[in-house]
Amino acid sequence: MPIHVTIWNEDSLQETHENVLKVYPQGLNGVLSSMFDGKEEYRVRTACLCEEEAGLTEEILSDTDVLIWWGHCKHWMLPDEIAARVQAHVLRGMGLIMLHSGHESKVFQRLMGTQCSLRWHENNDKERIFVIEPHHPIMRGIPAWFELEAEEMYGERFDIPAPDELLAIGWYESGDVFRSACTFSRGYGKIFYFQPGHETLRSFYNEYVQKIILNAARWAARNRELDRELHSDFAPPLEEK
Repeated sequence: MPIHVTIWNEDSLQETHENVLKVYPQGLNGVLSSMFDGKEEYRVRTACLCEEEAGLTEEILSDTDVLIWWGHCKHWMLPDEIAARVQAHVLRGMGLIMLHSGHESKVFQRLMGTQCSLRWHENNDKERIFVIEPHHPIMRGIPAWFELEAEEMYGERFDIPAPDELLAIGWYESGDVFRSACTFSRGYGKIFYFQPGHETLRSFYNEYVQKIILNAARWAARNRELDRELHSDFAPPLEEK
């Protein structure tokens, strides 16, 4: 069966900032969804904050195997009940890929149980990302390290629980370092946090950034056969009397 991907974006920046549209003329949802073009194993839809129920209705989430999230400055506008709904679907098995400033989203904070704060500056630093776990499915096909010409600096301490797996570390020419690729499990769901993706820089065009996101979508996707087994209300006896 195809993997059903929903790409969510708050949509605020591309509506109001010409410098964002200069880099991503189709907006963030456009560039993220284009990564899946020609990939027959995926079925992709997009959603945004401006839609009814923030584009995250019960029907859409129930039909989503992995949710990709990009947000920036309107985290507070997501209704609490929608954040709780997304959290509940992750706990039941929906995968979640949280990109860049999504670390401040209500959804990520609820799932991590912390503020998810970090140090940052926007000096367009060169970033070098070092792969720590090359055999992990998310890092399949990624070299030992690769460079982004410019990125917003995210630095430690990143206020998150210890990741299940730390897959990559980012180093910036300012001297800062950051846990830039982390996995978590919550309930039956898999979560991947990935740091690149500032809205006025070209990171989402980088071939390795794209490959990591595609790999992560496959890794995190809900296992629907397992879902039916795990969430069945009836459990027959394992042994006969």
